[in-house]
Amino acid sequence: MPSKIEEPVLNGHKAFDNQKVLEAQKVLDGHKVLDGQTVLELTATNGHAVEPTWSGATRLKHLLRDSNELIVCPGVYDGLSARIAMSVGFSALYMTGAGTTASRLGMADLGIAQLHDMREHADMIANLDPLGPPLIADMDTGYGGPIMVANAVQQYIRAGVAGFHIEDQVQAKRCGHLQGKKVVDKETFLARIRAAKGAKDKYRSDIVLIARTDALQQHGYDECISRLKAAREIGADVGLLEGYTSKEMARQAVEDLAPWPILLNMVENGSTPVINVEEAQKMGFRIMIFSFAALAPAYTAIKATFERLKRDGVVGTGKDLTPVKLFEVCGLKESMKLDLEAGGLAFAEGV
Repeated sequence: MPSKIEEPVLNGHKAFDNQKVLEAQKVLDGHKVLDGQTVLELTATNGHAVEPTWSGATRLKHLLRDSNELIVCPGVYDGLSARIAMSVGFSALYMTGAGTTASRLGMADLGIAQLHDMREHADMIANLDPLGPPLIADMDTGYGGPIMVANAVQQYIRAGVAGFHIEDQVQAKRCGHLQGKKVVDKETFLARIRAAKGAKDKYRSDIVLIARTDALQQHGYDECISRLKAAREIGADVGLLEGYTSKEMARQAVEDLAPWPILLNMVENGSTPVINVEEAQKMGFRIMIFSFAALAPAYTAIKATFERLKRDGVVGTGKDLTPVKLFEVCGLKESMKLDLEAGGLAFAEGV
């Protein structure tokens, strides 16, 4: 059994451990080393690392860089919706700010959720399965000036978030598909992007930085393109123009910003006409998020069920949806397996 060494390091690469960057020289058996947000499981086999397992951020980065795949992300707002999305088999997830605010705080998306709300929620979702679908998370305005933006990025990195979008709305912001939005000036927006990029570089992270502009209502299309091009020049990885008012505008934005990857936020019954996955792929979008994909159907189903309960005195759950079935979606079998392999007897008689 190889002895442990004090500094987890890998073949001359820099390792990120407890917020300190170390020069790597040796391999530590079984130790996790974070290098550019890349997690490697190491085995001391002639001093070489084996079985590399990329973090969510690095996997998302490679999906964008090494394929032409449209990355489709259902919007999830809590642990259950995230578990359901994973069980269906999506390649990535999106943590919606509107859904987080509604589910965690019971409030409308009006800039009420702050960094601690968003970071804790993202941490929980991203770590349901750290090797599962990468998580893109809303970061709103960055929650303050450049110092707060940098702090937010650091916390998202530590939480295991794969990518985030940061926008140019004023601090008293609102959902991107509401009217009456106001944005900061271009330089303030770019200061947010610089701060985010600086934090990303400082911690040698592959976390994907998505620059979002909400300037369409207030300043028009050309200003949006100008802001996104400027964000691209200072290091943003992906662009997001929020609230297209036509399919033609969406298509034009992809062309005007090519070959930069562009994200489409599809909110049905919002500001943007419905664009399906096939259409978005043909337009050239690289990421597509459906912010209300879980939240809106959940509202409809829960409200109908509660009305039935009040009217008929019964919930009316389908016979195939047992407590065991629901808990299996939430990792019951994995938990039972863990207990058994550790020698536990908690589930010796089943559930």
